[in-house]
Amino acid sequence: MQGRRVDRIEEQLRMELSEIVEREIQDPRVHFVTMTRVKVTPDLGHARVFITVLGTDEERKKALQGLRSAASFVKRSLAKRLHHLRRIPDLIFEYDETIEKDMRLEQTVGADQDGAGVNSVFGNCEI
Repeated sequence: MQGRRVDRIEEQLRMELSEIVEREIQDPRVHFVTMTRVKVTPDLGHARVFITVLGTDEERKKALQGLRSAASFVKRSLAKRLHHLRRIPDLIFEYDETIEKDMRLEQTVGADQDGAGVNSVFGNCEI
């Protein structure tokens, strides 16, 4: 029961944060930012917000700096939107590296399949 509630809150936070970043934050460092997922502690005290940024590593660092400096503004905006939550969690912005890891894995698997075939990946077993 508690898990489903936290999942719903995480998804709602992700949608609201995306809208706030897109429409309300005027910081030039924060552009081309996508909220990929939000993880909330069971007591709703903290929320880790995972983002991706379209651009270079330098733009990613600047976007994270901009989001971290705007965290209190974003929290206030969330409080105005989410009246049903008694407590708005503290926001911790982090870069989501899972997409990059997936791309590297996909490239590695693609290179293995192009070079030696599927059998080499599975140890020459019949599929």
